[in-house]
Amino acid sequence: MTDESLSQYFQTYVPLVEREMRRMIERLRPTAGPQPNTLAIMLNYHLGFASVDGSPANANTGKRIRPMLTLLCCEAGGGAAADALPAAGAIELLHNFSLIHDDIEDRDELRRGRPTLWKIWGQAKAINAGDALFALAHIALEDALEHGAPAERVLHALRVFDMTCLALTSGQHMDIEFEQRTDVSAADYLAMIEGKTAALTRAACEIGAIMAGASAETISHLAEFGRWLGIAFQLEDDVLGIWGDPALTGKQDSDLAHGKKTLPVLHAADQDRQVRERYLRRRPTDPVELIEIRGLIESRGGRAYAEQAARDAHDKALAALAAAQVNHQAGRLLRALAESLLGRQM
Repeated sequence: MTDESLSQYFQTYVPLVEREMRRMIERLRPTAGPQPNTLAIMLNYHLGFASVDGSPANANTGKRIRPMLTLLCCEAGGGAAADALPAAGAIELLHNFSLIHDDIEDRDELRRGRPTLWKIWGQAKAINAGDALFALAHIALEDALEHGAPAERVLHALRVFDMTCLALTSGQHMDIEFEQRTDVSAADYLAMIEGKTAALTRAACEIGAIMAGASAETISHLAEFGRWLGIAFQLEDDVLGIWGDPALTGKQDSDLAHGKKTLPVLHAADQDRQVRERYLRRRPTDPVELIEIRGLIESRGGRAYAEQAARDAHDKALAALAAAQVNHQAGRLLRALAESLLGRQM
């Protein structure tokens, strides 16, 4: 399966998922009155569909990997992509709800190269917008009933969806807590990304298989595929966040400049007290010192450890996909997608 086939799949189905997302936001349209619906504008702005004034925009919308996983896992489980479109839209709306709240909690002023919601409209309105997206994500999944999905599948998917919401908030809680701790270990970090990152990619795959009516065994294997793929994706991000090219990653500063405690840093700190003392305990801001610390992290094995951990997670994802025994086109596209995420530059 070529990258061209995967690209074609994205070109075909991303617009259909985005149509589902836009349809959900249309539910916020006021039934009467001359005032513009600022809440809908905020959501469309965050999703890359609109400018600040509500006019159409062609902004960076993100990779849309998670909803594509949902559609592909539905096909891999014996269903049709159309069966999972409401679920795929729900997954992407939930992802973006988490981003809105993360931006507020982390005080991030930019998201995909544009000012974040809270930076433009204030914290209170941004929280409210995130809450609206959370509710719309649930309604989107429930809309699968109107597309003819059996009620028991939708109920099963909603259970997974809500458990994922709980995992996301738990992971974010740990991440925030880590900011005030100087004793965070590599093992602590891996536990955190199980919730903050891997839970949603797992749910994207699991819910896709559920909507297909796949067997319990197939659902379990595809869920594990999503889990390990999410971990591999995050660990790749950890490496790119320190050693990636800003022109490709789109980041203004490295993760070190923001004081982030990612796996390369934490492994190096576990190996060398100097890293812990100079970075975790003091959080330096001087660019020259940060360059020195980056070199120290690499020399103490932080980069190599994270890269190997990403490869190991990637291998486990592929093993779970193989165990699912989905050998038709959707299975090959899932493998191609997994391969495209390893060794990426952005």
